[in-house]
Amino acid sequence: MISVQQVKAFTKQVFLKIGFSEADAEVATTVLVQADLRGVDSHGVARLAGYVRLYDHGRLNPTPSIQVVHETPSTAVIDGDRGVGLVVGPQAMQIAIEKAQVAGTGWVAVRNSNHFGIAGYHAMLALEHDMIGMTMTNAAPLVAPTFSLDKLLGTNPIAVAVPALTQPPFVADFASTAVAYGKMEILQRKGLAAPLGWAQDAEGQPSTDSNPIRNGGALLPLGSDREHGSHKGYGLGAIVDIFSGVLSGANYGPWVPPFATAGFMAAQEGVGAGTGHFFGAMRIDAFRPADEFKRHMDTWIGAFRNARAVEGQQVLIPGDPERAMEAEREQNGLPLIEPVVQSLRELAERFDLTWA
Repeated sequence: MISVQQVKAFTKQVFLKIGFSEADAEVATTVLVQADLRGVDSHGVARLAGYVRLYDHGRLNPTPSIQVVHETPSTAVIDGDRGVGLVVGPQAMQIAIEKAQVAGTGWVAVRNSNHFGIAGYHAMLALEHDMIGMTMTNAAPLVAPTFSLDKLLGTNPIAVAVPALTQPPFVADFASTAVAYGKMEILQRKGLAAPLGWAQDAEGQPSTDSNPIRNGGALLPLGSDREHGSHKGYGLGAIVDIFSGVLSGANYGPWVPPFATAGFMAAQEGVGAGTGHFFGAMRIDAFRPADEFKRHMDTWIGAFRNARAVEGQQVLIPGDPERAMEAEREQNGLPLIEPVVQSLRELAERFDLTWA
C-alpha cells in the first residue's frame, strides 16, 4: 500500500521531467491518480510509463498549443497538438461547459490528442455546474466487430454523469467491450488467464488468452457473441468512434494509433490526426428547473436502491463502487502490484527521482 500523496508527488515529478508545465503536470497527475482512487487500476499510475513511452516516440507533445479550430455558439472542434489527453480532456470539457452556460448545451469534438485516462473524470466536471456531463473517446483497434476476424475498433468507452439533490450523482463509465484492455494488462502482469467471453483467437474462436492481440486474436464487443448481444456492443463502439474520430477529424477505426508504441503494435495513422474524443455538457435548467430535476433523480435513485435483490447482493447505482473505493483508498493508500511498482522504480532511476 502506497500513500496517495506519495504517488501524486512522484507522478507529478515524472511529468515535469518530460517537459510539462507546472499547471499541466498538476492536472495530468490529478486525472491519472483519480483512476487509482476510484478502483480503475488499469488506467492509473500503471499507465505512467506508457505516457513516457509516447513522449520517447515523439507522439506526445509536453507543451501543446491547444486550439479551437472551429466553433459555433454550442459546438467546437479542438486540435490538441499531440498533447496528453489527461490535459487536453479537461480543457475541452471546460469549453463544453462554458458553451452550455450560454447556449444550454455544449458539444466539443477533439482531434490530435492522446489517451485521456478514465472517461468518468471528465464527465464529472459538469456536475458542480448543475449539468449533465458526457464523454467518450476512441482507441487503438483491439476489438473485432461481431463476426469479424479483423480488429477495427477500440475499447471506446463512454461516460455519463448526472447530478442528484441529496443522493450521490449517477456516474456510468464503461467500455463498449466485454472488458477494458487495461484489465487484460492486469491479468498479463499476474500471469492469469482471461474469462471466456473477453477475447477470441486468430480464428475467431472463444479464447482465455489474456494477451490475445499478440497471438493474432482480438477483444470482443460488449455481449461477447451474437447470441448474447455483441452486435449492441459493436454498435456502441461504432457510435463512440464516429463521434470521437470521424466528427472531429481524428483517426478512426483501424487507423487509431496505439496508446504507447512499445513493439506491441504499429500505428497506422493516415486518415486523421491522433486520437479523438467527444465531450458534452447539458445545463439541466435548459430543460426544467435544476432542483426539481435533482429531486426526481433522488426519487429515481431511491427506487433502485430499494429494489428487492437476490440473496447476499444489493442493487447498485452506477458510481457506487467507485465512490466507496475512493473513500477507502484516500484513507488507506493505493494497492500497487509489483510489476507496476517496478515500472515506477525504473522511471525513478531514469529521472533521478526517489521512489519508496
